[in-house]
Amino acid sequence: MQFDAVPLHQIAVCHTDTPDRLVAKNRKDMITTIKVFPQYQEGLLGIEAYSHLMVIFWMDRVTDLPLVTHPRGDTTFEKVGAFALRGRNHPNSLGLAVVQLLSTEIDEITVKGLDAFDGTPVLDIKPYDDYDMVQSPRVPEWFRQKSRARD
Repeated sequence: MQFDAVPLHQIAVCHTDTPDRLVAKNRKDMITTIKVFPQYQEGLLGIEAYSHLMVIFWMDRVTDLPLVTHPRGDTTFEKVGAFALRGRNHPNSLGLAVVQLLSTEIDEITVKGLDAFDGTPVLDIKPYDDYDMVQSPRVPEWFRQKSRARD
């Protein structure tokens, strides 16, 4: 089986005052400015009409991690594969976050809820709409337990 490289282009960069070590803990309330590169700025036209966006970013500081691990590092749960987790241990270090759009400028947007480090490359920004909503998705028991612990 042959694997081909897929060309991706960085379109923007994240700027946040949140220290790297606090990103996971503060992700829901983090404020991030996404500075869009000049050649992509016209792509922001009309984005202000949306309340939420999907940001796809490159987790450039991730090193090789195992494809099978305990969910969120909790050894009380059985190991699962990377594709059953939202973590960083995927073959491609892509991050995806649904964020609230707070403001727009000609060359940047400010969002809330992006769990990316300062300086993280952004690969794409897409509008979030009701087409992507799933009411009451099925999730594993470990996820329900972790979600209850957060509340």
